[in-house]
Amino acid sequence: MALVPQASINAADTAWMMTSTALVLLMTLPGIALFYAGMVRRKNVLATMAAVVAIAAAVSLTWFTLGYSLAFTPGWPWLGGTGRFWFSGFEYLKEAGQIAVSHVAPNVPESVYAMFQLTFAIITTALVLGAFVERMRFSAVLWFALLWSVLVYAPVAHWVWEPGGWLAQMGALDFAGGSVVHVNAGIAGLVCAYALGPRKGYGREAFEPYSLAMTMMGAGLLWVGWFGFNAGSAVAADGRAGLAMLVTHIAAAAGAMSWMVGEWIVRRSPSLLGLCSGLVAGLVAITPAAGFVTPLSALAIGAIAGLACYWGATGLKHMLGADDSLDVFGVHGIGGIVGALLTGVFADARISGAAGNVLTQAIAVGSVAIYSAAGTAIVLFLVHVLVGLRVDPESEQLGLDLAQHREHLGA
Repeated sequence: MALVPQASINAADTAWMMTSTALVLLMTLPGIALFYAGMVRRKNVLATMAAVVAIAAAVSLTWFTLGYSLAFTPGWPWLGGTGRFWFSGFEYLKEAGQIAVSHVAPNVPESVYAMFQLTFAIITTALVLGAFVERMRFSAVLWFALLWSVLVYAPVAHWVWEPGGWLAQMGALDFAGGSVVHVNAGIAGLVCAYALGPRKGYGREAFEPYSLAMTMMGAGLLWVGWFGFNAGSAVAADGRAGLAMLVTHIAAAAGAMSWMVGEWIVRRSPSLLGLCSGLVAGLVAITPAAGFVTPLSALAIGAIAGLACYWGATGLKHMLGADDSLDVFGVHGIGGIVGALLTGVFADARISGAAGNVLTQAIAVGSVAIYSAAGTAIVLFLVHVLVGLRVDPESEQLGLDLAQHREHLGA
């Protein structure tokens, strides 16, 4: 953390990082909002969208007050320091020609880097929502977002992405969030699904999605926004960012096709929801590997992830017995695990100078999974004590749009 001459800032890198920040925020608003709202029942569409917007706002404030400093300042191997609480020290001194930068990204203003990382904190917390939609109190959603983003997300981001973090020191590779975002959110989602229990009628009655057309629009926004997610994580407008963008697209396409083929064989018909889920699976799995692998490796990672996540959202889901409503663990958890491990297999030292190690990757995945499970359980307990977790049966039957927000979709 330092003040440097304004002239030392790279204009192209800064422009790309600002663009990437907008793309990643687009993934949540409106990407995740559309993707999730299209899959819930009509009576819960507005409540799902409201929860996404509220999570984005709540996490923005926790990142401003505490989260960024705990994640991205030097401190201990387990947690950062307090020097950037309330974004303290984000200086821009025009007359003196000086600007604050982070030691993690010295080529761009720290304000830009902090905002870029904020969009990651937002989408990770919003992803967890998909596991407990249609049954959690809105007040509980807010408290969960406030506590989880600080107590669970920020420490894990520090472990992996701050150079002094213990997993970074170990050599774990996670270019854009395989463990930090997807394993973290997937495990948290599974714990939430167990804690809240199944929706009324789960497994006994058909839950008709409101609009798979909305879900497809959300998936499309995720696909486009993911270029900022992965290529932006190069923190530079350079060849590595370009390669990360290319491999991201290839993996998404491979994931969509492999899920489609698996579904076609098993169910005798490919579905739009399957194609959308498959492309997300490919995107999830390439995330930790994007800055380390070749396009051919990306093809393999995406294809493997598409099939693995199809199993995760079907066979494994039945085995686990949890009502993970929108398959947060099946797609993000399984995809993140597969991608992180395959990064250890396919990482090419010629690209980044970093060689992969499957054992190191497995330790990182396991550590994040254990911490996320324990931390999420503690957060849920605290929220239960504060406001209660689940709506009453009458409100669930009526639908959260009316019961929690006194709003409903028009005719």
